[in-house]
Amino acid sequence: MTERKEPSLLLSLLPILFLIVLLASNVILYGGDSSYGPNQISLLITAAFAGLLSLRLGYTWQDLEEGIVKSISSAMAAILILLMIGSLSGTWLISGIVPAMIYYGLEILNPTIFLVAACIVSAIVSLATGSSWSTAATVGIALIGIGKAMGIHDGVVAGAVISGAYFGDKMSPLSDTTNLAPAMAGTDLFTHIRYMAYTTVPSIIIALIIFLIWGFTLDTSASVGEVEIVQKAITEKFNINLALFIVPAVVIFLIVKKVPALPALLAGTLLGSVFALIFQPQLIGDISGIADGSIQSYYGAMMQAMFGEVSLQTGNGMVDDLLSSGGMYGMLSTVWLILTAMVFGGVMERTGMLKAIAKSIIGFAQSTGSLVASTAATCITFNVTASDQYIAIVVPGRMFSSTYKERGLAPENLSRTLEDSGTVTSVLIPWNTCGAYQSSVLGVATFAYLPYCFFNLISPFMTVFYAYLNIKIRRLASSEK
Repeated sequence: MTERKEPSLLLSLLPILFLIVLLASNVILYGGDSSYGPNQISLLITAAFAGLLSLRLGYTWQDLEEGIVKSISSAMAAILILLMIGSLSGTWLISGIVPAMIYYGLEILNPTIFLVAACIVSAIVSLATGSSWSTAATVGIALIGIGKAMGIHDGVVAGAVISGAYFGDKMSPLSDTTNLAPAMAGTDLFTHIRYMAYTTVPSIIIALIIFLIWGFTLDTSASVGEVEIVQKAITEKFNINLALFIVPAVVIFLIVKKVPALPALLAGTLLGSVFALIFQPQLIGDISGIADGSIQSYYGAMMQAMFGEVSLQTGNGMVDDLLSSGGMYGMLSTVWLILTAMVFGGVMERTGMLKAIAKSIIGFAQSTGSLVASTAATCITFNVTASDQYIAIVVPGRMFSSTYKERGLAPENLSRTLEDSGTVTSVLIPWNTCGAYQSSVLGVATFAYLPYCFFNLISPFMTVFYAYLNIKIRRLASSEK
């Protein structure tokens, strides 16, 4: 048997640097579309590069294959949940559940507290859709327009929108990053969300207080007619009523009762289908393409919502963008990204390269607080250098997962840190895909809104603050280490 050598820090960093170069090139060439193929190919190429370097260490293809299979296996639960979430988002759209959340969310938009309302509305929409990008591209644009009419600085309004959108994105089980972080850390979705609330809720409360104080200094006497246009477009297409919230309430109840994620989400998907038949029968023919009201029409509409793309036309372009779903199909690019990331992570982990990098960083992190701070700094560094929030979650997640376990820290500590520092800071970097997207969609320069994204700025400090004061830091039992 060939003797295997431990990789040096320099050798271990070479694949990371190589990946950063490829990812930066992708952002330059493809912009916001880089996560829909180019980044996945870059991860595979970098995995191959790391594999070639590992030959010098005495590793064989069989060794690498074992690491890859083990790494992918650890993410299978998250992949299945992502696919189920795709189906759920489709049935919740055509049943009117998501449109109802948006409609009632806009109801709280009071001109006298516009910034706070903008943040809350964005949070509700993002929580309902699981996407900060969709939120910005829909209600975010409307709120920017309303803010302009009120004479409020674009950067401030964009900061409120992004703060709310990223809070909702983090706390939504429909969000891809909210599924990705626990998969990388080794915990489950709902444990991650519950644990993340300890730092996320205080962060958004502080942000809301700042926006509230700021808002009372503004003259907000202008009309909010644009919001009424959005609400009218929704009510003309859907039958909106409070009964639609029964389905989310059931799912929340199941989560509270600690029902596993897959059965809970499946129940939500099937109930969404039933409510679509009850409350939105007028949409069935449009979705299935069969307008005779037959069983075949109903079945076709439900299947289309679960597996494929659904785009409902209201006559309002902004609302049309919001009222669309990709079903399971829409999740495939994220699943592809997870698979390729786990291939890269599996090679790096099996050859000891991640351990070598983590060891060099952890050498300076003797306490729990400094370990969390090192993790947060690593996530932010990858957001700046790799220009992609997924990479800022995947690579640090694989780097630090074993260290947290060795220190007796539960994996939800790591998953929370990944989101508190990796997800939320991506939008603050102009050349990051998130920063480039939000700036383009909202029409506000990244550095113009950055100072006002209070939630995004507070979150990394909040997670480090909790760690240094040992607040809500869950320890593993001896049998779990």
